[in-house]
Amino acid sequence: MNLKNLLLKAREFHGHICPFVALGVRTSAIAMEELGIKKDEIASISEEILAIVECNNCLTDGVQIVTGCTLGNNSLIYLDLGKNALTLVRRSDWNGVRIYVDAEKIREKYFDKEALELFEKVIVKRQGSVEDYKKLSTLWERIGWKMLEIPKEEFKIERVKVEPIERAPIFENRRCKNCGENAMATRVRDGLCLKCAGDYYAVVGRGIVKFENGKMGEVV
Repeated sequence: MNLKNLLLKAREFHGHICPFVALGVRTSAIAMEELGIKKDEIASISEEILAIVECNNCLTDGVQIVTGCTLGNNSLIYLDLGKNALTLVRRSDWNGVRIYVDAEKIREKYFDKEALELFEKVIVKRQGSVEDYKKLSTLWERIGWKMLEIPKEEFKIERVKVEPIERAPIFENRRCKNCGENAMATRVRDGLCLKCAGDYYAVVGRGIVKFENGKMGEVV
């Protein structure tokens, strides 16, 4: 695989190059190599290859670009575990490979002090100036390119057996009697879509949260 071209493609999709979108690219390439998955096998209409991610951060976008497994084609499975990890698996035998990235060790070894300090100021505390944002972007991209060269020994790689996961079913639509919009039948309750019913779930930055009467609640 040409990882440089894949990272450039990831930049178009993700909006910028950063360390963890690059780690998503690197991790996915290793997983495909470990399983012997060829490019023409990925993102098939029959969902033969599944990518199971354990985070909803930048790493996941790198995974989607390289593997072709996305939320929209039902080949990306999200586990709300908060770990930088990817499991790639074939449906044919449910044998897969799980790769875990130890973010703390990667940061200590490959990130420079200035980048970490700017990240704390700009992203964590939301206190950065326009110049700070630009500087962080430059430093972040520089580190991102370095992530493509990290040796496999830096990752935890293990063979796994995955419990079978159902293929995406096709449901009929039903029209909400309140807003008049069609919704998947399984998302209509007592004639109301879940939004009109005021009780539904969403994935946000901190995980899966419940909305009640249009108000966001705590992580479930």
